Amino acid sequence: MRSLQLAPLIILAAILVPTSATSAQSAQTIPSHAEPEIACRAHPLSTQSFKRKLGDGYQISLGPVHSAEPTEFVCTAAIYNPEGKVVYRTSGFNVTFDEHLSGQDFDDDGHPEVVFMTDAGGGNHCCWEYNVISLYPKPHKLFDIPQDGLVQFEKDPQGKMIIWVRTQGPGGDFSMASRPFAERVYRVREGKLADATPEFCARIFSDKNSDFRHWTGILSPENLSLMQSIPQPDKPADTEEIASAVLARAAQHVFCHQYDAAIADLDLWPASTRAKMKADFAASMKQDYPDFAAQLAQTPPTR
Repeated sequence: MRSLQLAPLIILAAILVPTSATSAQSAQTIPSHAEPEIACRAHPLSTQSFKRKLGDGYQISLGPVHSAEPTEFVCTAAIYNPEGKVVYRTSGFNVTFDEHLSGQDFDDDGHPEVVFMTDAGGGNHCCWEYNVISLYPKPHKLFDIPQDGLVQFEKDPQGKMIIWVRTQGPGGDFSMASRPFAERVYRVREGKLADATPEFCARIFSDKNSDFRHWTGILSPENLSLMQSIPQPDKPADTEEIASAVLARAAQHVFCHQYDAAIADLDLWPASTRAKMKADFAASMKQDYPDFAAQLAQTPPTR
């Protein structure tokens, strides 16, 4: 068992760099390491185990599961209290101790958090998540952050955490490369993730954002005319990127609570399949955005 000695866990004094969509004066990105040192992998199966001391007598262990019984999740990580009792455990096909995010204060209580990344999908490109654990006033998990797409962490000018989660939008039968995605942005309030997307929509719908530039470029009158000539534009290779951009921008408007703009985007869909697409879109959004789903259902059909 390899033991890695560490001084008491403190908020990292990492170099912070500005994101592409904002200036250094407004927010700073917390960079991530390309290849973590403390990690367990299923393929090929890791053989090395790690221990690392945290502060106040806590420590972590991470490595392959040692069990005589067959197990699907072959990697595991745990946090131990000063008495040697496990106070948190995560297991998966792959598990990583995020050395760069660990030490950041997510919930603004003046104490650093511990962060793991766990893969429960076994390489299916679907099921990684960040696990954020607080040790104060007693050990408890704050929240998990699913990683369907890119997740970015920033600190605002007041030093408070901002979390950008790239989220797959609803609708369509797209290839994996053309699936529609949009941004949801979270702050941490009272130890929980709180949706703060509307606060950042001016930034999202601006030329500073690569998604906005992509939507503006691909949703030209000529491309929209081509898409509208095909009943199911999400399937042919020559129109699925256009269709994906329509649904991605519509989803972003919903996340921003810009419901009229979202409906205007959905009305760009080919008329022959528009009603079904809207119904499917509304059903996918209804749980998180019931007001939008109700408004969409009451909107008269367009020709």
